[in-house]
Formats: sequence, C-alpha cells, structure tokens
Amino acid sequence: MKLNNIKLIVIAMLVSFTAYNCSNDDDNSFTPMQQTLPDFSGTYVQEDQMGRPAINTVFVSSADKNTFNVTVPSNQNAAFQTKFQDKLEALNPAHADPMYTNALGFNAAEFTGALSTDLLTVSLNGTTTFFDGTNVLTGRALADDVISTELLLIFGGPTGADNPGLTDDNVSSNDKAFSASFPYLASPW
Repeated sequence: MKLNNIKLIVIAMLVSFTAYNCSNDDDNSFTPMQQTLPDFSGTYVQEDQMGRPAINTVFVSSADKNTFNVTVPSNQNAAFQTKFQDKLEALNPAHADPMYTNALGFNAAEFTGALSTDLLTVSLNGTTTFFDGTNVLTGRALADDVISTELLLIFGGPTGADNPGLTDDNVSSNDKAFSASFPYLASPW
C-alpha cells in the first residue's frame, strides 16, 4: 500500500512540474518561425522500389524483397525474370505453355521480362496510360485501374476472357472524383 502511495505522489509531482513549466503560448507575442530548408547531405540508401503498382508485392518473394529493392532496374531482369516467371506460372499454370500469351501478346518469358524491370515507362509524345487495350505501359493516368489491368494480364489469356472471375478487382472508380486542376488528386474525406 505504501508503494502505491509513493507512486501516486511521484506522478502528481511530475504532472505539476510539467504544468508549471509549460509556456503560455496565448500571450499574443508572435515570433515567426524561421524557414529551414531540407538537409540533403549525408548518405542515402534505397529502401523500397515500386515502379509499377503491386508488381513488387506480388512477384517478389519475401526472402528477395531487400535485394530487389536495392537492385538497379537495369540489372533486375537478369536477377529476377526467372523467379517472376515461376511465380506467374504458379498463379496461372496456363503460362507454363510457351505458346500461351496474355492480352499483350506476351508469353510468360516476355511478360515477366517486362515486369521484372520494375520501372514506370512514360510516353513523352503519346497517350499516357497503364493499358487501354492499344497503348501498353506508356505511363499511368490517375484514373487507370492498374490492379484490374494486372489481373487481366496475369489471368485473362490472349483475349482477356480467360478466368473472368480473376481478371477484375471489381472496383470501378475512386470514392471521389479527381480534381480538374493540379495536383488532380481528389480532396481527402
């Protein structure tokens, strides 16, 4: 019982010291804060890499995450294409047939070769889209349904009609419309 009383007294003292030492910030004396610029000195280490949404998440095993995340994109194909292909064939065994293609016309080796170099390509003079049936991986518009596109390319086969239950995430749009002005993102709830 004595120990509990001592604890209560110590807590009460700490609270009172804290309350006594707090500054009164409503005294109408305003001093503007100095703007400090970010400090970019030092050594930085890349921690994560995700050029195309969900590709790293789905195709890179947890044992390889750290290695993939620090591998320069120009070296990713050589290091990870075979692992990506193994994962693709596990997800959709039809890709094990070298003649089987997806909606891009890519067989498993070609498709995983494109995916394993995880960067988002951008067309500087054409349509910017993740995939619209004609334009392929020429960037990403905010409204592009990249998850449904990726599901279609993994499970949909040459026409996109194979495995219809697996080719769409069934999320047809954002919960809020995009803005017509920069930065174009919808306002938060």
